[in-house]
Amino acid sequence: MTGVSDILSRKSGSRLSRDEAMALVDLDDIAPLLDAAARRRDAAHGDVVSYSRKVFIPLTQLCRDVCHYCTFAHPPRKGERAYLTRDEVLSIAMSGKKAGCKEALFTLGDKPELRYEFARDELRALGHDTTLSYVAEMASVVLKETGLLPHINPGLMSDDDLLSLRSVAASQGIMLESASERLCEKGQVHYGSPDKAPAARLDTIRRAGVHGIAFTSGILIGIGETREERIDALVALRDLNDQYGHIQEIIVQNFRPKPGTRMADVAAPTLDDHLWTIAIARLLFEPEMNIQAPPNLSAGDLPALVSAGINDWGGVSPVTPDFVNPEAPWPHVRVLEQETSAVGKALRERVAIYPAFARQPSKWVDRTVLKPLFVMTDADGWPRTDTWCVGRLEEPPAHDVKLVRARKSHQASDRIRAVLDKVSDGRCLGEDDIVSLFRAQSDDFSAVCRAADELRRRTNGDVVSYVITRNINYTNICYFKCQFCAFSKGKLSENLRGKPYDLGLDEIAHRAFEAWDRGATEVCMQGGIHPSYTGQRYLDICNAVKTRVPQMHLHAFSPLEVAQGAKTLGITVRSFLGQLKAAGLGTLPGTAAEILDDEVRQQLCPDKLDSAEWLDVMRTAHLSGFKSTATIMFGHIDRYEHWARHLLRIRNLQIETGGFTEFVPLPFVHMEAPMYLKGRARPGPTFREAILMHAVSRLVLHPHITNIQASWVKLGADGVRLCLDAGVNDLGGTLMDESISRSAGASHGQEMTPERMEEIIRTSGRQPRRRTTLYEMASTATREIRGVNAEEQQLSL
Repeated sequence: MTGVSDILSRKSGSRLSRDEAMALVDLDDIAPLLDAAARRRDAAHGDVVSYSRKVFIPLTQLCRDVCHYCTFAHPPRKGERAYLTRDEVLSIAMSGKKAGCKEALFTLGDKPELRYEFARDELRALGHDTTLSYVAEMASVVLKETGLLPHINPGLMSDDDLLSLRSVAASQGIMLESASERLCEKGQVHYGSPDKAPAARLDTIRRAGVHGIAFTSGILIGIGETREERIDALVALRDLNDQYGHIQEIIVQNFRPKPGTRMADVAAPTLDDHLWTIAIARLLFEPEMNIQAPPNLSAGDLPALVSAGINDWGGVSPVTPDFVNPEAPWPHVRVLEQETSAVGKALRERVAIYPAFARQPSKWVDRTVLKPLFVMTDADGWPRTDTWCVGRLEEPPAHDVKLVRARKSHQASDRIRAVLDKVSDGRCLGEDDIVSLFRAQSDDFSAVCRAADELRRRTNGDVVSYVITRNINYTNICYFKCQFCAFSKGKLSENLRGKPYDLGLDEIAHRAFEAWDRGATEVCMQGGIHPSYTGQRYLDICNAVKTRVPQMHLHAFSPLEVAQGAKTLGITVRSFLGQLKAAGLGTLPGTAAEILDDEVRQQLCPDKLDSAEWLDVMRTAHLSGFKSTATIMFGHIDRYEHWARHLLRIRNLQIETGGFTEFVPLPFVHMEAPMYLKGRARPGPTFREAILMHAVSRLVLHPHITNIQASWVKLGADGVRLCLDAGVNDLGGTLMDESISRSAGASHGQEMTPERMEEIIRTSGRQPRRRTTLYEMASTATREIRGVNAEEQQLSL
């Protein structure tokens, strides 16, 4: 048998075998065991210990089982209903919503209708045959009426039960408690409780895996089981999770004796016994597994539980008691935060479904649950911490503003310091490094913004540039069906706001002339992919503009338009680019990139260019002598991993070609986007995420792309001011006639005058500089710009 010291000194990524765990049953000194478990926890979860703010809804306290430690279940009582009514359920749920809860925990006894006629009669009056059918209806009511995410602990379930509850709940759970059949024998704790048969409970957990349900389970210690039997229970759960990957947490719950039960005089497990079990659970499972211990059952010992390897406290309710353990009140969140902090960890709220599962919603969550989940969470699956949204006329959240502008040196975490040291040393960041930066919170968030700002100052000084440009979106008719787009119209698009239009060549040229007359040096031209357009139309647009305004710089045609134009002419992309250059095209906008990761593109824009095709068009353009911008459109169905891969692909192409002039983050404007209206996307990035995208882009792309731009159309004046403190050195164009973001619901205007642009820059302590498209100084001899009101100069479409 391997020695104890050898077992505990193994690397953090390797889990214990059953035999190795058994060798630790009689361990006298558990300190090395706890240290090993804590190290394993830290390897995957870092300094975060999570909890869920929940409201507890005890739908029924009738049960057909007679567990000898339970005070939750009781026989029918005179004058009491068997089940909470719809109004009672909603009242409890609404009280939780008002208190900031995000989870509605439904708990109930197992199939009381099989034991009590009273329960059967009441169910019939409610229009149901089973308790599980009724809980499905009540969970649906709570989901629709309050937006809280139901988590249901319903006992044994059939396939139909599991699927029915999956359609109304973010997650489900059933405690295995023990895998020992011995405890079901006469005289033992589960005798007379058919729903506690280990084989039946394991079968329910297995079925949940088959149906892709994010599931909670765990063990109850101190009810007569041995340590060896605890290990067998944990191994049984591990085997199921190895097969399906659906178990999101393992709860290690300690038995507490209760008056009036047959186990009232049985001693509770000691703290050391509880700590031993937590540590064994941590070492048996993968480091990423969430190990939980209920905080109200170990008052006064919370730091010790953290030191044993937990990373989650479970659900904590500010409004309802723990009906299963009513003698043990929930700790106040402030107390929980203090106790967690006492061992160097940060308390962080989560939702009912853990972040790792929320990051893959299409795998684990039913469509009916997607919308409230998306509304509630950020791109990493954690709760949104503010109500700020891209494009709305509202102030940025004060807490984040303070963190962005903090110039006092705060202590960043070891992980963030290590990544920022890589940047300082000139080493390239990898995907994991970049994801860590996007996950920066609190002092880490400040540190990332500060590092990006310092790098910006060394690279660009205190100059902030902008260009006077006019957007000309020549048609909004498009035969593509991008799920994020509220701009395109027509028979083959999802019609939302406005009417279809297709500008004539004379009108396009006239608008370019108007822009030149007002001092613009650039027109930016893009449109929908009109079903009748060929590459010749794009050539004609160039010729029309250059004939009318020869000096105007044409910044036009996304890689998608270039590829479509070449295809319709039956020529290569390289040949078509040559024709565009001859017709006067100056540079290309790096749009239609969205997220350069095909996992996202298959849902977001499946009929568009894939990632490799987009990059190939840009590569060809750069090697043909064109410069271009690069963009990312983020905050919809994407994750931090996707953002990291996008940045790496842009960086790699820039190293190869040097053709990108700038990087432009474009946060998703959700209000009128089809995918959001269908409940299939988040409401854009959080404010923290929007700022971090600019800061992280600066750190990742340096020194290959030195211009990072913020979009005032998306973020507004206040938002771009804060971006200037997080690595940004350019505010893009004055635009004149911006329509794409406006179509999606943004409210920050259609034009930013040069005077207003320079005011924003100066009040941020920077020096404005008017530039050309290629980042050269705009001529001081540029004609005086006539301040025409945006509404007056907007021509009828």
